[in-house]
Amino acid sequence: MLEAIKYLASGNTFTDLHYSYRLGISTISEIVHLVCQQIWQILKAEYLGQPSQEQWLNIAANFQGMSHFPHCIGALVGKHIRVQKFRHSGSMNLNYKHYFSIVLMAVANAAYKFVYVDIGAYGKDCDSSVFQQTVFWKKVKNGSLNIPDPAPLQQDLILPFVLVRDEAFALDENLLRPFGGQNLTVAKRMFNYRLTRARRFVECTFSILANKWRIFHRALNISKEFAKDIVKATVILHNFFRERDGLRPSDMYVGAHTQGLQDIPQGTGVRGGRHANDVRNKFSNYFMSPTGSLPWQMAKI
Repeated sequence: MLEAIKYLASGNTFTDLHYSYRLGISTISEIVHLVCQQIWQILKAEYLGQPSQEQWLNIAANFQGMSHFPHCIGALVGKHIRVQKFRHSGSMNLNYKHYFSIVLMAVANAAYKFVYVDIGAYGKDCDSSVFQQTVFWKKVKNGSLNIPDPAPLQQDLILPFVLVRDEAFALDENLLRPFGGQNLTVAKRMFNYRLTRARRFVECTFSILANKWRIFHRALNISKEFAKDIVKATVILHNFFRERDGLRPSDMYVGAHTQGLQDIPQGTGVRGGRHANDVRNKFSNYFMSPTGSLPWQMAKI
């Protein structure tokens, strides 16, 4: 167990640990892989289980309190995990920045904890194509994720619970992205500002992950399944320590280490349907209303 935690936290190689623990390199590798698998299997239900409806409501309340974005149940982003080229993989994992990677797609809450992760998509893929194939998004669309029904923000305004993201994704009634283009109205610029405040939580979550687990400071020189198991284990351990220790100022330092976790390409966002655009417009108008506006918000755009 100690060997695995040191490997993940220090970023040392198996050779480094071989000299530290006087164990064979293959033995160290087997220990680390087994421990990572056990962390995921034993702790996933407790630290990354599917939220209940009450837990979704708590997540939304926390986003409201921390970022002033109502009905937000998560901030979504995709990151490249740098790897050495896998055997027989061709260029499937070669990303737009010309290094090999797998994709970690994640939803985070306002407590800087992961709510959902999907790991292992090809590095060449863009955000939208990866996310649309995830079990999570399919559950969102078929209504099996316990997400609460649309609820009123004010007496005459009923809106769904949503995820927030950048321009990479097609607009959807459950997935809001910023308004694009130039010469936006004040209301649209305000919506973009408020959405950006909510989105920052997932970026900070990844910064904390990389700061704690220095394995992400270098390319992983292991098999694809081993790499996926390492990412799974660190996500679980991230949530475990957030729950046990809370947040420390040092966790929030954003430095060069974040280069090991880089955004995946946005691709071309597809315009949403009429209902999705209507939902976004209602949020936009709400943020300019007496009920939804903030006293200081106009100074921010």
